[in-house]
Amino acid sequence: MKTLNSIEEVRNQIRQWKSEGCSIGLVPTMGYLHEGHISLIQRASENDRVVVSIFVNPMQFGPNEDLASYPRDFERDSRICERNGVDLIFSPEPEEMYGSEFYSYVD
Repeated sequence: MKTLNSIEEVRNQIRQWKSEGCSIGLVPTMGYLHEGHISLIQRASENDRVVVSIFVNPMQFGPNEDLASYPRDFERDSRICERNGVDLIFSPEPEEMYGSEFYSYVD
């Protein structure tokens, strides 16, 4: 199982798998995986490769919601992914997802 943090690295890996004729299942999460996530991973396993994204998205938190207190345990999540046959974890930082030029918000 690989863990990648950059969009470009993930794109390259997906391109390689697709060039090999692989189908790819994606399970997008904010981490702190539970039984619901595991069932999605198992369903995604109908594909040749499974990718789980773990990204606590700051844009999903309102002004009175505490992003800092959102539960995170990457090591635990990694173990769950590995036990369930995940091929790749994509775990970017907010700066990777939004970049320095990001300026759009929707209320």
